[in-house]
Amino acid sequence: MNCLFPSISTAAIRARRSIAPKYLGLFAFTAVCTAAPALGAERIYITYGPLEVSVPIESLTLFAKEGKIDSNLDGFAQYAKKSQLAEIRNGLQAKAEISHVTIAQFLYTPQGELLLERLGRVIQTKARQPGFYAIRAALILAASDPEGMTILNVLRKFPTYGIRIDIARGLGIANELTSLINRSNRTIAGVAKLSETQAAEESGIPPAEMLQIQEKGPYNWKKSSVTLTSPNRDRTFDIDIYLPLKSPQPAPVVVISHGLGSDRISYEYLAKHLASYGFAVAVPEHPGSNAQQIQDLVTGRASEVAEPAEFVNRPLDIKDLLDYLTQLSTTNPAYRGQLDLQRVGVIGQSFGGYTALTLAGAEINFAQLDKDCKLENETWNLSLLLQCRARSLDRNQYNFGDPRVKAAIAINPIVSSILGETNLSKIQIPVMVIAGTADTVAPALLEQIQPFTWLTSPNKYLVLMNNGTHFSTIDQSPQSVFLPPAQAIGPEPALARRYLNGLSLAFMESYLNNKSKFRPYLEPNYALGISRNTLGLRILRSLTPQQLQQFSSAPPPRSPAPAPAIAPVAPPSPVAPPRVAPVPR
Repeated sequence: MNCLFPSISTAAIRARRSIAPKYLGLFAFTAVCTAAPALGAERIYITYGPLEVSVPIESLTLFAKEGKIDSNLDGFAQYAKKSQLAEIRNGLQAKAEISHVTIAQFLYTPQGELLLERLGRVIQTKARQPGFYAIRAALILAASDPEGMTILNVLRKFPTYGIRIDIARGLGIANELTSLINRSNRTIAGVAKLSETQAAEESGIPPAEMLQIQEKGPYNWKKSSVTLTSPNRDRTFDIDIYLPLKSPQPAPVVVISHGLGSDRISYEYLAKHLASYGFAVAVPEHPGSNAQQIQDLVTGRASEVAEPAEFVNRPLDIKDLLDYLTQLSTTNPAYRGQLDLQRVGVIGQSFGGYTALTLAGAEINFAQLDKDCKLENETWNLSLLLQCRARSLDRNQYNFGDPRVKAAIAINPIVSSILGETNLSKIQIPVMVIAGTADTVAPALLEQIQPFTWLTSPNKYLVLMNNGTHFSTIDQSPQSVFLPPAQAIGPEPALARRYLNGLSLAFMESYLNNKSKFRPYLEPNYALGISRNTLGLRILRSLTPQQLQQFSSAPPPRSPAPAPAIAPVAPPSPVAPPRVAPVPR
């Protein structure tokens, strides 16, 4: 779900890199919480139960523009340090570069409207009416104003005389975030310590061999591109195929599924790496949730970041792809005898992580979605904005499990509600779950660490990238509509990609080729041996719900945690082979 927020909110906003992340956070709360035509708001009313104080927006403008504190602000300013006042002043004027068309398109999507509805409970009109429409108007008007989208300008554009902020509700939201951060800190510290304990019990890999699996392999490969048309769906999509040359035996197949807002290029580096070790790699581009979909949203040709049908279409894309490769390996001389379609691995990131785990055997869990997606459940788990759209699907039993798939890797998957504990526990093939501790889109604790405890497969791995974000392993593509700022990508993305190259190779060699010599590269001591301070790496083989509960409720660690916490109908069987154009040669 790569661009649901950081691509529409942080990355799509394209906030200038000179704006510190803390100002973006302040902006995201205040700006996304305010809005106005020529009338404009004149006062902010801050209420807490029966108590109420008000501040003229004119006083805020004077403070922001000239640094002067008049009598209306003096009572507040005396409780703040000079450094805090300076931060507030800068924050009021911090400008986010986003067009009014882009912000309008997003705010009219179901995800945008859900955000507005929740924020409207805190940010209200003076008459105590929800601020839904006023907030949306203010944001769009501020973005279209020459002064640009600043907190101050958004406040001035709010289309009623007064803006009322319900502090009690706001504190409730803030407390939920604080609780999540604290639980995440404690859990990640506990997971890291447990991983280090397990590492001490094992023999290590010779230092000279530790990084070998991150380097290019012995095989050359050939890339072909095809356009596939599904025989049972009105859907056409492109595929890149990487075929190793002069492989002595039919190659196992690895499919890579990109995330929301990405494309086939996002993990091209990984496809090339695996192909160089003798794997045939197929990379589909999922229309309706790729970079083009986000471009269509921005330009008004699409009304959602992704239609709910994409929760069904994505796994069916891969099943159609595997059917096509089966056909290709028997009818095309260039592929005859080259592919082993009974040894398939799937790797997916974010929305692609969901895709991979459905093919591994997990089904959509409507009961869990209904429970988690109630509006009153305020949450900082932004991935629910996408997951909850699946409630619009027909309530069929969607079983996408494919017996050809023998192993799966899910990177930053979004699965806590749409798959849930009951259905994730049905997966019995080897699974690797990769999490970033600084992932603000799919929080590690909620979307990867806790779901990992629900897996019952005897061969499962939890990989934790300390300081890793939702974008750490994604390579930049020329087709990308929005490029996340450096703060959203996180430290050393090249190192994150090398980590992924090595771990993916070791995992697929172990469970598709049954090569035991690669198993040590999947153990905690290996991760500890190659871990770097800027982007740490930990591997865990097991974690029980009881251990998770113990970690999350433990006292805060006295020293910084080793891994910092996050900030805040079965598918139809093919009746005919897919039509393709052109057939690769």
